[in-house]
Amino acid sequence: MQNITTPFEITDAYKLSHWDQYPEGTTMVYSNFTPRKSRLRNCNEFVFFGLQAFLKKLTHIFNVNFFQYNEDYVVNAFAKFYKGYFGSEASQSYLDKIRSLHKLGYLPLEIRALKEGSVVKHGIPCFTIKNTHPDFYWLTNFVETWISSEIWHPSTSATMAMMYRRVFDKYAQETSDLAEIMPQFQGHDFSFRGMPGIEAASASGAAHLLSFLGSDTCISISYIRQYYGKRLPEDYMIATSVPATEHSVMSAGSEENELETYRRLIEDLYPTGIMSIVSDTYDFWKVVTEYLPQLKDKIMARDGKVVIRPDSSPKTPVEIICGDPDAPEGTPEHKGLCQCLYEIFGGTKNSKGYIELDSHIGMIYGDSITPEYQERIVRGLKNKGFSTTIPVLGIGSYSYQFVTRDTHGIAIKATATKNTGTLIPIFKNPKTDDGTKKSARGLLRITREGNDFLLHENVTEAEEKTGELELTFLNGELVREMNFQEIREHLRNFREIKETVTV
Repeated sequence: MQNITTPFEITDAYKLSHWDQYPEGTTMVYSNFTPRKSRLRNCNEFVFFGLQAFLKKLTHIFNVNFFQYNEDYVVNAFAKFYKGYFGSEASQSYLDKIRSLHKLGYLPLEIRALKEGSVVKHGIPCFTIKNTHPDFYWLTNFVETWISSEIWHPSTSATMAMMYRRVFDKYAQETSDLAEIMPQFQGHDFSFRGMPGIEAASASGAAHLLSFLGSDTCISISYIRQYYGKRLPEDYMIATSVPATEHSVMSAGSEENELETYRRLIEDLYPTGIMSIVSDTYDFWKVVTEYLPQLKDKIMARDGKVVIRPDSSPKTPVEIICGDPDAPEGTPEHKGLCQCLYEIFGGTKNSKGYIELDSHIGMIYGDSITPEYQERIVRGLKNKGFSTTIPVLGIGSYSYQFVTRDTHGIAIKATATKNTGTLIPIFKNPKTDDGTKKSARGLLRITREGNDFLLHENVTEAEEKTGELELTFLNGELVREMNFQEIREHLRNFREIKETVTV
């Protein structure tokens, strides 16, 4: 017998013991996905993203690894897996459930969801899920593990990206004439190598791109085209990047010939366009104070921008860019990179009275950036009289991987069942908890006032079908499909009217 991964293996083991545990007569289980609380400083919101990608994967795997095989084959495959795992035979009841689902030929589930890109306060459900056929009440919460594992991370990354973007936007409005253009490029995704695999990098990278255009996570473009590409124009800008060096390239030319390495990059390889040079391979401040003045004429003669990239600091990225007040006065360390570049290449004051660097020179810092450092950097530049749209910051694995499902307290919980035709509201409310784990009760309805969502509990079946939770998935079919452009625009409507909180 050929080994296949049955969809019933994509779960926590204890889910496989729940199928017969519901009370006799149960015909429906109704659950919801809710971010319950934030563990992030100054964050009380959550960006919903990733459901559509999950639903396409769910139906694909069920079709390819279950429905396309004959009935006896999939039942035997499940029985073989079950015995090998638990050491006992699967009950006839379980085998009958597998057989019945295969005979049905589709996934009898209904999902009602907010539009992806919606921004909710914690405690607001983003979607509900229930079975549509009375024989398959056990399927609703069986898929909980799978859904949660696929959606918590992209949603968490989308939330983090929105937080970064709001800070860039806030300061750009105050200090720059390029506030409508530059912030979308100021946060650049450098997180791929810190991710636990291609799938995680793709989904998180797509979430980053809801708020930004800059990314080095190339694979996220394919993810977006595959799962959010319907009606998306071929020439639509999903992501962009520029040629850039790494330390192996810079050190391969040797320390003695470092100046020539810079000249070759600037003049021979990239005489036009934007290109980024990592500059701390040996002595960063020597590059800034000696090499750049020597290369000034060549840089100013280019049709494009040379971007200087510091990548390390004895303290934090803030001191490198904005200056270290503890360093001796007059030194480049005291001045910081932005001031040094201004003294070498010049700049102009914009209409808001802040200095913009000459267009031939720029900077990017891609290591150790956090929301706190981001805010300190742009605030520090503003206080020194510089436009805050000058730096690009690389957002890496600290922001997008140093998180968990509990970062936003995400949970899928049942709030209603049906038994012999009677709707029964259910809930959890542990006395040993601080109230965070208290669930909603009964059927749920979400309404909207402005950009705030409101939860209504214990509503009627008719009321449950109205409001902001729109029918998205029904009996194996994606009923509502959004493309990436639509989700970006939906999120922008929430992002732009919210007030940024200073870190």
